[in-house]
Amino acid sequence: MKVVLFCGGYGMRMRDGVSDLPKPMHQVGPRPLIWHVMRYYAHFGHKDFVLCLGYGAHHIKDFFLNYDETASNDFVLRGTDVELLGSDIKDWTITFAHTGLDSPIGERLRRVRKHVEGEEMFLANYADVLTNAPLNTMIEKFRESDKVGGLLAVPPQSAFHCVNLGEGDEISSISTLQEMPLWENGGYLMFRPEVFEHLEEDCDLIGDVCAPLAKEGRMMAFRHRGFWQPADTVKERTALEAAYQSGTRPWMLWDAPDRDPLQAAIAELQRLDC
Repeated sequence: MKVVLFCGGYGMRMRDGVSDLPKPMHQVGPRPLIWHVMRYYAHFGHKDFVLCLGYGAHHIKDFFLNYDETASNDFVLRGTDVELLGSDIKDWTITFAHTGLDSPIGERLRRVRKHVEGEEMFLANYADVLTNAPLNTMIEKFRESDKVGGLLAVPPQSAFHCVNLGEGDEISSISTLQEMPLWENGGYLMFRPEVFEHLEEDCDLIGDVCAPLAKEGRMMAFRHRGFWQPADTVKERTALEAAYQSGTRPWMLWDAPDRDPLQAAIAELQRLDC
């Protein structure tokens, strides 16, 4: 199944005044965010990617054109000859498509329509959010539905406390956002081709397309209370880097040797059947 990645935005909340890297190219460990997202999809057998390029496109192209397998794979060096003991991307197909410097997400998707034609459905992602959500389960539920689109729904991540007020400004309760019956868009999306019939020029994907479809009952959600971490700010990316360096990497499903063997076997069967 093809995976469309929106990786052409400016990422203003990640700007540090020094680097001109697009947000998906900021590092977590030895690899950029976009690589971690792509490895997640590849783990479930989805290795055909369409990159919607814009700002900082040269950084993304240079990374893959000059890809260094030794950064994340074991190898043997014999003199000057390198023998890889593993590989990340040799069986990946990556389409690099320029979709405009200032295009909104909906327009970026509209411009890559020809690259997903003929697909029963396709996946999409902002390329800067990491999770351990069960992708196979999400896809199967979506396939069994008649919906045009679906998205991963996660609890709000804000640390603010919500104050419920009674009469006379008396506080009746205080709770975190995560404790309230609220969900936000987790950035892991899937669509049927019908979505292109709703994409107008320069539209916003969520506000202009998904929201009206939701009102018509043609969108579905996949609730996930497990690991989910965005990298919208320098603070959030720093937290991901700290987690990586500490060995706490729940999103790296492809690199979990301590998984229960039975569960690992089930996961592999699900991947092959997808």
